[in-house]
Amino acid sequence: MKKQTLPIIQNDPWLKPYESAIVGRHEAVLSKEKDLTNDGAFSLSDFATGYLYFGLHQTKEGWVIREWAPNATSLFLIGTFSFWTEQSEYQFQRKENGVWELNIPQGVLVHGEIYKLKVYWNGGSGERIPAWATRVVQDPSTNIFSAQVWSPEQPYKFKHKNFVPQRDPLLIYECHIGMAQEEEKVGTYKEFQENVLPRIVDAGYNCIQIMAIQEHPYYGSFGYHVSSFFAASSRFGTPEELKELIDTAHGMGVSVIMDLVHSHAAKNEVEGLGNFAGDPNQYFYAGERREHKQWDSLCFDYGKNEVLHFLLSNCKYWLEEYNFDGFRFDGVTSMLYYSHGMGESFTNYSDYYNGHQDDNAIVYLTLANELIHDVKKKAFTVAEEVSGMPGLALPFKSGGYGFDYRMAMNIPDYWIKLIKDHIDEDWKPSSMFWEVTNRRKDEKTISYAESHDQALVGDKTIIFRLIDSDMYWHMQKGDENYRVNRGLALHKMIRLLTASTMNGGYLNFMGNEFGHPEWIDFPREGNGWSHKYARRQWSLVDNKNLNFHHLADFGKAMLALFAERPKFQDLETEEIWHNDGDQILAYQRGDLLFVFNFNPVQSFTDYGFLVEPGKYKVVLNTDSKSLGGFGFSDDNIDHFTHGDPLYKKENKEWLKLYIPARSAVVLKRSK
Repeated sequence: MKKQTLPIIQNDPWLKPYESAIVGRHEAVLSKEKDLTNDGAFSLSDFATGYLYFGLHQTKEGWVIREWAPNATSLFLIGTFSFWTEQSEYQFQRKENGVWELNIPQGVLVHGEIYKLKVYWNGGSGERIPAWATRVVQDPSTNIFSAQVWSPEQPYKFKHKNFVPQRDPLLIYECHIGMAQEEEKVGTYKEFQENVLPRIVDAGYNCIQIMAIQEHPYYGSFGYHVSSFFAASSRFGTPEELKELIDTAHGMGVSVIMDLVHSHAAKNEVEGLGNFAGDPNQYFYAGERREHKQWDSLCFDYGKNEVLHFLLSNCKYWLEEYNFDGFRFDGVTSMLYYSHGMGESFTNYSDYYNGHQDDNAIVYLTLANELIHDVKKKAFTVAEEVSGMPGLALPFKSGGYGFDYRMAMNIPDYWIKLIKDHIDEDWKPSSMFWEVTNRRKDEKTISYAESHDQALVGDKTIIFRLIDSDMYWHMQKGDENYRVNRGLALHKMIRLLTASTMNGGYLNFMGNEFGHPEWIDFPREGNGWSHKYARRQWSLVDNKNLNFHHLADFGKAMLALFAERPKFQDLETEEIWHNDGDQILAYQRGDLLFVFNFNPVQSFTDYGFLVEPGKYKVVLNTDSKSLGGFGFSDDNIDHFTHGDPLYKKENKEWLKLYIPARSAVVLKRSK
């Protein structure tokens, strides 16, 4: 019987020459799943329950702790209870397959107590934090990290257990708990819940994506050098407070996803997995593949079943224990390729099937997506991936890797290059429209105008590239200069073009919605451990005498417009007109007509477009005075189309508009 062609190939005949590679990867996933589930004797979800077995757990008799350390010769539990000395009653017993176990009687460990492992191996020993620790804290005086017993008398109970995320469209607010407050300090889960979450809801977002949740020793790593994968960062508060934040968000109709870092791990040996029991390759690839040179970190060995058990269990843990709604997988490009995508140009399909891909990682990512959607039916996943690997955001049954969305990473790169390298007169609407709509039709993407990377020290956000130092002197109403007016106008236009052409969702990084003026620079030795640039200055947007609130008001109005239309992201985006000489662009989406004039100096009177007949009313205008513009147009006027016998058969009529320079308008059609 002839095998049926996978839908990914049916929908894209250009992939036909690579069918054997695509089918091979598909079958490798099926084979690995059979291996992990004992040929289907139990489910992948049953397999991914390591966090219920490993780590520290209460029992009727007291406590039990288990760790996987195949290279160890002996293990001890040490802590305040043992005066940090090795005692025979706290020595682990070796079980099968490199598993170590210790049973501890009642009364020895109490909530809040700190502990570690003392691990011995042939030729050495060292203190270690358990790999499966779910709570890790740092001593403020010594800066030493330790695991902590976490067993509160009143554990948090979720009130919204059956929350259903709103994804039509998905509007993501990317945030960092620690830098979310205005004070020069590390913010907390509680402060975020009380001070920032209401702002996010008011702005119209229906999802928050939280960075830096998994415990990381160095705050300035932005949370991307993880040491304890099952521990929520204690620098922001307690597990109960994170759970309350997530539950509160659900009560406000907001889903919560987290940045999941499975692409690499911190090199740290005392705090992390770098040399857990004298075997530097226990969790990581051997040889040259062990280290990620550009990131100064370590690469997981996705070919080991024990590593798959660790990582898949980690996925399930965050869903089950904290009620997260899904994940944004960090560094997927780095996982997919032996080169980590560095120094490679992906210009044709052969670049994705030339043997430079890590099939182990592809299998893991696909299994992770299958697991996540099995554990939580409404959960969703987003891939941070820059190479354009086909099928990444297609279901596994279609021949894909199972992500719900992929990041449209080309868009922020495009905007920055355009602003940096081209004068306004050379901005071409045809190029802009192609860039924001250039994607695989069968894969959903998350569109965004700028990434958090552009806000990091050494780089600039879009608003800072447009206005630069004048942000410090001329953002007061009535005191704007040319550069400020230009920046305000283009910032709104860029966001509108990016968001209105989404085919899955839209993302904004915390503060960019109001043009936060400064880069992010975490406390470090080079800046005197200052928090001055690792915070968000909400007072700027709250000050009605400054123009920052106009940018925020525009973003709110824009998102409200999309949210009013069910499944806005699925509506066809049909280009009506572009003229690179005039720098005019127009396109239609449902009952909305979007018209852009990127010309920096020329306004147009009675500029005509062939559109569906009807009455068109302005519903959003970047040049509106209430949104920080000049108000050159009267938005209260209804615009009617005018018939033309030449286009009657096409059901098209002329709509003629006045379009001021450097402005965009959205009109709603009614019959």
